Amino acid sequence: MSIENLKVNDPFADDVGDTQPKNYVHIRIQQRNGRKTLTTVQGLSKEYSPKALLKAFKKEYACNGTIIQDPDMGEVIQLQGDHRTKVMDFLTDKDKSKMGKYALQKDHIKIHGF
Repeated sequence: MSIENLKVNDPFADDVGDTQPKNYVHIRIQQRNGRKTLTTVQGLSKEYSPKALLKAFKKEYACNGTIIQDPDMGEVIQLQGDHRTKVMDFLTDKDKSKMGKYALQKDHIKIHGF
């Protein structure tokens, strides 16, 4: 019996090919003090205006928010409260009043937290 055939296929290899998107949109939650939380959205491509998205999020969810400039992650949208699933639904909605033709695919979005 030869051990050479084990080198052919490594099930623990990190290379999965080009099936996975490289640039994800990350939606995270951060705990502030007590029950207060922040929802952060980062990794949006340059074709999306963070200022316009922030305005739409604030209007849709009746919350306050801001855009933070981070040297590593670029522009990060912060919203007060836990809006992770709502933001994902907003970004993937193909309705003309929301994202329309600029809607993202669900496999390009990662939700983190709790």
